[in-house]
Amino acid sequence: MAAILVKERYKIVCVLYTDENYACAEAVDILDREKSEWLLNIYEGPALRRYLPRFENMSGCAAFRDMFLDGESLTAVFAPCRGTEIDQVFYKGDSHPWRERMDFAELVLHEALNMADLDPLVSCPAMVSENVFVDLAEKRVRLRFLVAPMEDMNARELVFLTCDQVKKILRPQLFVPGELLDFLDELDRGRCPGVVQLYALWRECSPGIVRGYEALYKKNAFWRFWKALWIRIKRALKRRKRGWATGETG
Repeated sequence: MAAILVKERYKIVCVLYTDENYACAEAVDILDREKSEWLLNIYEGPALRRYLPRFENMSGCAAFRDMFLDGESLTAVFAPCRGTEIDQVFYKGDSHPWRERMDFAELVLHEALNMADLDPLVSCPAMVSENVFVDLAEKRVRLRFLVAPMEDMNARELVFLTCDQVKKILRPQLFVPGELLDFLDELDRGRCPGVVQLYALWRECSPGIVRGYEALYKKNAFWRFWKALWIRIKRALKRRKRGWATGETG
């Protein structure tokens, strides 16, 4: 089978995703002495017209290399990204220590903050679970810019997608401080209009969460168990009172 070349430069080696008027593929730059690898997002027809202006202001995206028109196609070139998907690292029943969870929550939120100035049609696909890769050994989070067309993307949708990833990482375990549960409640309320405000909320709340964890783990396991139980009882009573006040007790 003849090799597929894009702009007589990028040799496609693996097609990752296809849809109507869109494809994403891994490719090798055959004009580069090092034969560097790149991720190509290729658009045609209505997708071309929709995405052409979206890639005109990408100066804040370190993974972005180039954009060009070739015949009836638009190609946006990004650095490749591989690793372990976030859902395979953080899941119900995992055993990551709390400090590691805090570190990776910070990394995900920082990646979201880095995309604050990008068009949501570009940033939102990068924050879906299939494109968020975690490297535990190197303590890194990488985003893959497989920019498949998505409907109704906006700044608030990027907040929701980021919150989904953060809640996976900070999923409450047996011993968690009330400060963490309060932060997760804030995420559920969805009051942050953008990722800048979301990151500011994290920076405001994270020192208290750390202090709460440190206080918990200064005590023995028996004390931690009863403390964690008491935290949940108090929160359940608070929710019940709130329900009575709003008439939502069922």
